[in-house]
Amino acid sequence: MTDHASKQYDLDLGSIRARVLQMGGLVESQIRRAIDALGSGDIALIDQVIADDHRVNGMEVALDGDCSQLIVKRQPAASDLRMIFAIAKTVTDLERIGDEAQKMARMAKSIHQRGAAQAPPTVDVRHAAELAISMLRRALDAFARLDCDSAAQVIRDDAGIDSEFRAILRQLITYMMEDPRTITTALEIVWIAKAIERIGDHAKNMCEYVIYIVKGTDVRHTRL
Repeated sequence: MTDHASKQYDLDLGSIRARVLQMGGLVESQIRRAIDALGSGDIALIDQVIADDHRVNGMEVALDGDCSQLIVKRQPAASDLRMIFAIAKTVTDLERIGDEAQKMARMAKSIHQRGAAQAPPTVDVRHAAELAISMLRRALDAFARLDCDSAAQVIRDDAGIDSEFRAILRQLITYMMEDPRTITTALEIVWIAKAIERIGDHAKNMCEYVIYIVKGTDVRHTRL
């Protein structure tokens, strides 16, 4: 690759990485707005989260196309190829996080349209959601800085969200057994909690790709 081509390649790759972070910022705001709407019952906000999912999908398609173009045009060496493949996988995980945020908004809409009278009394998923948002933000930061230590910490933190999910599930099962009128709403809250747990899984995946970029080691399905 000539110096000029090499500089252009670095610019193209830098632009793609910046847009991945921009996409990450959008999906983070989608999660936060979905959780806020669950608490407030703001139907306009819920509809906005659902409608904005097409923006996330559009970013995924554009970034996938640009990654493919970069491979075809520049024929990158092994380490750069790792970077491009990891970016493509990261983009897929971000798109799926967007899907989970949309799912949370749909469940929130259903709960509030039915009315809160049949809601389980004290189940709060906000703490689990904050953990998931923190994992996503730190995963994006590890990607931006190619920081393996931070990535490894996020991977370890995934166990915390899994245990939060199990605690919420136990609480909801208790309410459903005590008062069958809460069953419909309780099941929708289970779906919201499951979506939060899946967001943690996707953030963990993104951190595994960071380690793959830096070290060339695939740590999926292994103990750190």
